[in-house]
Amino acid sequence: MADNEKPLLIKRYASRRLYNTETSDYVTLDDISEFIRGGREVQIIDLKSGDDLTRQYLLQIIAEHESRGENVLPINVLTDLVRSYTTQATSVVPDFLAASFEMLREGQSKMMENMTKANPLTAMPGMEAMRAQQEAFMKAMTGGRADAGEDGGGPASASGQDDENLEEIKRQLAELQAKLSKMDK
Repeated sequence: MADNEKPLLIKRYASRRLYNTETSDYVTLDDISEFIRGGREVQIIDLKSGDDLTRQYLLQIIAEHESRGENVLPINVLTDLVRSYTTQATSVVPDFLAASFEMLREGQSKMMENMTKANPLTAMPGMEAMRAQQEAFMKAMTGGRADAGEDGGGPASASGQDDENLEEIKRQLAELQAKLSKMDK
């Protein structure tokens, strides 16, 4: 297995400081969050006991982002998660969440791949703007933006600006379809 495929090992010392074993320096939760956003898997181990603390720290990162107003998880989803700890659903919820996020990642990858493939549409005027808007849309859908609204920020609570962007995308798509129709004649 290549080095970049192995999880980045972070050791937690008794002082609660986090040590990056690859770069031999101390890191913060924000640094760990950046590693993860960059596509890197991390594993956080307590140096003394050997306990795996990864889940604890990932939850802490999520809680800090949510408390700063970077709302990705709507209240109803958080409520359902809390409920799942007190019901028989606990055995189903982790698998469901994992499958949902995997489908989202696959869909995003396929969409971006299709948009960047060399095809005649990429040379048409307005395609670059449409691609940029699509990337922004996908980033918003996957929680990759920090300016989600106070109302939960998820896909079910699109802001007015998102509605305007969607209308702009629809308008540009209609223009492109009209141009394509003219090219066929």
